[in-house]
Amino acid sequence: MFEDVLDDMIFIVKKANKLIMDYYNKHVSYELKEDNSPVTIADKESNKLIRNYLHEKYPNFAILSEEDKDNLDRLNNDYVIIIDPLDGTEDFIKRTNQFAINVALSYKHEIVVGVIGIPFEDLIYYASLNQGAYKLDSNNNKIKIHVSNKKNNLTCLTSVFHMNKKEEELILKHKDKIKFVKKCGSSLKACKIAEGEAELSYRMSAGTKEWDTAPFEILLKEAGGVVLKPDLTKMTYNREDVYNRDGYIIANCKENILL
Repeated sequence: MFEDVLDDMIFIVKKANKLIMDYYNKHVSYELKEDNSPVTIADKESNKLIRNYLHEKYPNFAILSEEDKDNLDRLNNDYVIIIDPLDGTEDFIKRTNQFAINVALSYKHEIVVGVIGIPFEDLIYYASLNQGAYKLDSNNNKIKIHVSNKKNNLTCLTSVFHMNKKEEELILKHKDKIKFVKKCGSSLKACKIAEGEAELSYRMSAGTKEWDTAPFEILLKEAGGVVLKPDLTKMTYNREDVYNRDGYIIANCKENILL
């Protein structure tokens, strides 16, 4: 049902991957937005590229983007394209190489298509409803991905810049099962869990928004994993309040959501 949207999102995210890397190699400066988060010309130009292309293709879809003023008319639209043109701007600025591009489609508050670009590695991760999860490598090889089946000796991925005390306490509390803890930026955490390289990631704060989680939620689901709020309820999209106020937990299976 959503094949054309998926193809168009993959096409434009590939172009955005290249655009982001062009700016990355130029050592661009940044400024602070009203919420004190950083933004660069790479964020803005990536947003313009993705937004203009998808709006032209799907003029009747609403758009929710990190770099645009929110138009709440979207709440009356069943279809909403959700964009983070540079997920992990701080990683981009501090040159950790661990930044991403997030694009997704919400239909009636559920994510039905998700595409994540990893510019530094020239990778694309993607999924659509009931069609499985995949990775496109730099040679355009399509690889089906799936979460690991591990229930012990788990690897937990934490944010490079935003780990908090509550997350540290949870990891320590479950050290009998969590044997490895690694730092990882942006949506890469979810991608690594989706392809079986790790099993768990906590975000126990209100700092993220819909565009941070939208594409990787369906990627995890289609790869056999889960993304849930800490009260174990599912996330919804195209909300009036775009903040993920309660945070979220990513895991390869529900049994590994350790609280």
